[in-house]
Amino acid sequence: MKKNIRLLVFVAVLVLATLACKAALPTAAPTPLAASPAAQAPQAAPVVIAAADMVQGQEVLTSLYERSMPGIVSIQVVTADGVGSGTGFVFDDQGHVVTNAHVVDKQTEIEVDFTSGYKAFGKLVGVDQDSDLAIIKVDAPAAEVKPLPLGDYNQLKVGQSVVAIGNPFGLNGTMTTGIISALGRTQSSNREATAAGSFSVADMIQTDAAINPGNSGGPLFNLNGEVIGVNRSIVTGAFNSLGQASNAGIGFAIPINLVRRVIPEIIKDGKYDYPYMGISSPPGDLPLDVINTLELKQYTGVYVLSVQPGSPAEKAGIIVGSKDVGLQGIMGGSDLIIAMDGQPINNFSEMMSYLMGSKSPGDTVILTVLRGDQKVDLTLVLGKRP
Repeated sequence: MKKNIRLLVFVAVLVLATLACKAALPTAAPTPLAASPAAQAPQAAPVVIAAADMVQGQEVLTSLYERSMPGIVSIQVVTADGVGSGTGFVFDDQGHVVTNAHVVDKQTEIEVDFTSGYKAFGKLVGVDQDSDLAIIKVDAPAAEVKPLPLGDYNQLKVGQSVVAIGNPFGLNGTMTTGIISALGRTQSSNREATAAGSFSVADMIQTDAAINPGNSGGPLFNLNGEVIGVNRSIVTGAFNSLGQASNAGIGFAIPINLVRRVIPEIIKDGKYDYPYMGISSPPGDLPLDVINTLELKQYTGVYVLSVQPGSPAEKAGIIVGSKDVGLQGIMGGSDLIIAMDGQPINNFSEMMSYLMGSKSPGDTVILTVLRGDQKVDLTLVLGKRP
């Protein structure tokens, strides 16, 4: 009997924050839960926040909203299946607007509505299904084209306050706030790999700021008013009467540094080429029992499950094991990637972050793999994702 692999289990269902065609009906307020006896016990005195500090915090948010709104647009899309809506933001002074690829999928007509009331038809310049990004070109007067300032993913920290502005359920100009809940998340792209599964997107920002259908493609800001991500998806187990996913406090945004790399290439060439190794690996950390069964000499690293024929990984000499150790879907004896270019790699997310953030097709990387008890350096020339 083979063991099941306990790699990564989501109880909730990952759902893209897809297009909202109609506003949801009002719902009753949630019923408050009664406090437990423990909760009613004497508590430490709360921290008192001065009124001046509260006012200052409110002014930061109201100022951010007022400065940012001219650069945020509502996107109305007509498809063969009907109409839908999403959010976008102005990327440059040439009238390029960033949104999600899934907002404009299968579109036959795109309308871009500015907060001033100006409306224009947009032309789809290109999409990148791997990052779920799309770029639209709008011919609008210069007075309407207000590019938003961009931040830096590398300066972000968990716990930072963030702001999402978009058009959830068709409610234009809705602002929600929260924090960065986590950094460095990895999600599947919208495009299937040549083998089973999908390609991956690295460095996703996790936030508890409310993101709902219609927020897709909208900006996630830091408190300086800089765009740090593009809202993409949510994890949820709840759906409203229209079948639309409801926010559960776990949303994801595409990192702005990836946007900086991808969008100019789409504008220039209509596409973006990602670096490609040609391996598959468990998406998360290996459980301890699996590590022990595989007889690995350390807990961290990227364990190789498969290597695509003719891929850069095969040419570099990465080994896939063939020893049956009683684990479903995993053979023993594979290489464990523990470093790239001398930089330690603890898991698959870190490997993808390094590749997508600093490497391009044609670049050479030095992989350090643990092969049994030995460390081996391999030279790998990155290809393009097929």
